[in-house]
Amino acid sequence: MDDNERKETWEDFREVVNMRPGDLEEWLGTDQSRDAGQHKDGGESTGHASGRRIAEILRAKKGDLSDDDYQHMRKVVGYVRRHLAQRPSGDVRDTRWRYSLMNWGHDPLA
Repeated sequence: MDDNERKETWEDFREVVNMRPGDLEEWLGTDQSRDAGQHKDGGESTGHASGRRIAEILRAKKGDLSDDDYQHMRKVVGYVRRHLAQRPSGDVRDTRWRYSLMNWGHDPLA
């Protein structure tokens, strides 16, 4: 990944991830967070695992991020943008839709 791609990915990631690492980690400790998303074989959901990785990325120095980190950041951007386009009608405060997004570092009510 070249410097321009990294810069664009970083900017897109910071645009869609609107939760601070501490807030995200606190959220990931809740039952609502653990219950949201798709679970494989009863284990941790994809979004919950992604949230832990996002918090690590947010805490890392930009210069220490690997190409693998940038690939994950791209995955986060794509997920959040697709999921936002599927916003349900009505109050989304206590919905699995919002909880799933929050696992990926984006609180649509922030």
